[in-house]
Parts: sequence; C-alpha cells; structure tokens
Amino acid sequence: MKIQTLILCLFITATSWSQATIHFDKTTYNFGKIKKGIHKSVVFNFENVGVKPAVIEFANAECGCTQPEYNQNPVLKGQKGNIKVTYTAPSIGVFKKRVTVKYAGEKAVTELIIEGEVI
Repeated sequence: MKIQTLILCLFITATSWSQATIHFDKTTYNFGKIKKGIHKSVVFNFENVGVKPAVIEFANAECGCTQPEYNQNPVLKGQKGNIKVTYTAPSIGVFKKRVTVKYAGEKAVTELIIEGEVI
C-alpha cells in the first residue's frame, strides 16, 4: 500500500511539473458607460508560474465586436505576457462579452470577460 501511495504522489508531482500554469492579474473588466461606436481596450496581464513554456494556441471572442490581440511566442517560466481585448461598442445597451483563451498542450481554458453599458 505504501508503494502505491508513493507512486501516486510521484505521478501527481511529475504531472504538475510538466504543465504551464498561467496566472492572470484579472479575468474580468468593466468599462462602465461608453459611447456607441467608440473603441475601448483593456489589457489582461498574465505570468507563467509553471515550469513549461506557455504558448497561446488561440484566443477566441464570442462575437465580431470583440477583438483579442496576443503574441504567439512562448512565455517562459517566470515571464509575463498579455492579451489586449478591444470592444467596438456597436449598439446601445448592457453588454458582457467573453474571450476564451487556450494554451497549447493544456486541456483547460481561461475565460476573460469584458462588460459595461453602451450609451
């Protein structure tokens, strides 16, 4: 039983070391009130706190009014990167838009959210 527990612990440790771990300083941003047709941007900063280099495989917005921009170069352990998200404010009303971020080799995704009200 002790050997099985030891093997399980070693497997969990090895698996966690092989993963890139990305930590965002924030994942939600509220623009407040913005005028229709005005382009507003926010930068979501992150750091690779894992061992493995992180590469953004994709950052997809749920609509054409939201545009993510990012660098596709690897972010090494301890390095920082960012994703800039721009909203074009096409119509009046409250909005909440999502950008799904996927890193190469990772199963989990990160969801960035922008929200506000177009007046």
